[in-house]
Amino acid sequence: MSELQTKLPTDIWVTATWDEYILAIENPAYEKAKGYYHNGQMRIEMAPLGHDHACDNTIISFAVNLFCGIKGILVKGLTNCTFRKTGFNDAQPDVSYYIGENADVIPYGTSIISLDIYPAPTLVIEVANTSLADDKGEKRLLYEDLGVAEYWILDVQNVQVIAFAIENGGSRRIRQSLVLPGLEISLLNDALRRTRQMNQSLVCAWLLTEFQK
Repeated sequence: MSELQTKLPTDIWVTATWDEYILAIENPAYEKAKGYYHNGQMRIEMAPLGHDHACDNTIISFAVNLFCGIKGILVKGLTNCTFRKTGFNDAQPDVSYYIGENADVIPYGTSIISLDIYPAPTLVIEVANTSLADDKGEKRLLYEDLGVAEYWILDVQNVQVIAFAIENGGSRRIRQSLVLPGLEISLLNDALRRTRQMNQSLVCAWLLTEFQK
């Protein structure tokens, strides 16, 4: 077995074949790790997810689900789900959503979602506490290649959502979601700031009022 497989650098991108990547992520030592593969490189994330990352993950998921419920938008949310284009790309975003006509395209009983069979998720969210540069760089390119429609980065340190629309193989900053029409990114930023000052239940109640306007 190669040195790469026995002593894998973590939380950085390293050159690897697809087979080496699969061996790495199937290693019991990396059972709780998140894996990514793109352009002949892999990244295994072992950094523990602390309080701030977990809280922001929870509130952004609640916001999206609540907005869809109030606006009557069909949605299926997935947490830490693996999306795989065999031999080429692999990703395990913090949160992902199938929205609208694709909301129920993935049947129950599916494990890893094969993008050779199913479409890519409509919206992908990465919560970035220590991984912001990578989420804005290589992972953004990965999601462009996967054909995700919209990509959000939740910047924990700066308490903001950085949103991108993905089209024609590239991405551009947006201030309002295109896949969730009417959802202003600034409203999400306001919700995140409020979590630093008050209990989540109060923030959820505030979001409910705002979404009903």
